[in-house]
Amino acid sequence: MKHLWYNCHAATLQGGHYSIIEDVAILTEAGKIAWIGPRAELEESCPSSTDLGGAWVTPGLIDCHTHLVFGGDRSAEFEQRLQGVSYAEIAAQGGGIASTVRATREASETELLTKAERYARAFLREGVTTLEIKSGYGLDLANERKMLRVARQLAQRLPLSVRTSCLSAHALPPEYAGRSDDYIALVCEQILPALAQEQLVDAVDAFCEHLGFSPEQVERVFIAARQLGLPVKLHAEQLSSLHGSSLAARYQALSADHLEYMTEEDAIAMAEAGTVAVLLPGAFVTLRETQLPPIELLRKHSVAMAVASDFNPGTSPALSLRLMLNLACTAFRLTPEEALAGVTLHAARALGLEQSHGSLEVGKQADFIAWDITRPAELAYWLGGDLPKRVFRNAEEIFLG
Repeated sequence: MKHLWYNCHAATLQGGHYSIIEDVAILTEAGKIAWIGPRAELEESCPSSTDLGGAWVTPGLIDCHTHLVFGGDRSAEFEQRLQGVSYAEIAAQGGGIASTVRATREASETELLTKAERYARAFLREGVTTLEIKSGYGLDLANERKMLRVARQLAQRLPLSVRTSCLSAHALPPEYAGRSDDYIALVCEQILPALAQEQLVDAVDAFCEHLGFSPEQVERVFIAARQLGLPVKLHAEQLSSLHGSSLAARYQALSADHLEYMTEEDAIAMAEAGTVAVLLPGAFVTLRETQLPPIELLRKHSVAMAVASDFNPGTSPALSLRLMLNLACTAFRLTPEEALAGVTLHAARALGLEQSHGSLEVGKQADFIAWDITRPAELAYWLGGDLPKRVFRNAEEIFLG
């Protein structure tokens, strides 16, 4: 049955702009948008309707880069770093990503699910209706499977759309110390095929960096993903320039993420491939970095820019995607319009969901938020906090506890 939503204004985000419709009417049917436009142009009547009380309506928010499933936390290391202890010293003590791998391996699937659900609910309360979850703290088949199973279960337990990325090529597990090529062989020949067969993977990711894996090793992972029919993504150019983003573009990657050290050559390659640039201001601020992503180059070459939380226990313990909107504007100099497009339409593109999510258009999923705000820029203006709102997924209201 059709349902009419009225007495509201919409920032539809069509084309990656606000694309505002004042006094909008939205017709939904079977969880999708059947019609949208100025209320005065709506010709058919609808007995079932909801008055949204003058709210501003936007698409549901999309967090396209999270590491939401993990064991333990690294708050003690955060405190150590602020007391002057170096990352190398922390790593020598068994800290850093090795501590998260250890805690994730030791945790049961039930324990990981309980913890991950708490984090996911925090995003849901902010209006996030779609999010991506990466593996990458298991670093062997059994534990990568465990992480991805948890991600799939979250989609069953919560009113969220969840996309999974296999990030087994995230770091070198301790049992493969000094044997990175052997570990990449394990990823390509055993981990990816098994998890793909079990339908636990929507995309394949990797960390291309001096602290991670070389472009040559990442390319082996991409080739394996292509053989399995899986799209790829990449952590690239966060700490140095290895032209990983150009490599990602050659494989028509959905996205390349971080990008602080990318070059104009990389931006051109991404533009030609349609690869989305995912900006992660949470990690930038937490690590107190000074090298900004080349926003002007991305604008110059019309590379779509998404914004995400990079929620993880080590470098971006960011439980607020809306706070990332503000940081994208204040730290990276995006406009509020660019930032909002970055957590809607362009975030959907970074997950391969642009045909069904990310904007208010006919045929797309009826995921939307009715905000009690005066203008869309408010979403990036406030530094966190809970803005009054109503959240809808598939045209059904989510009651935020």
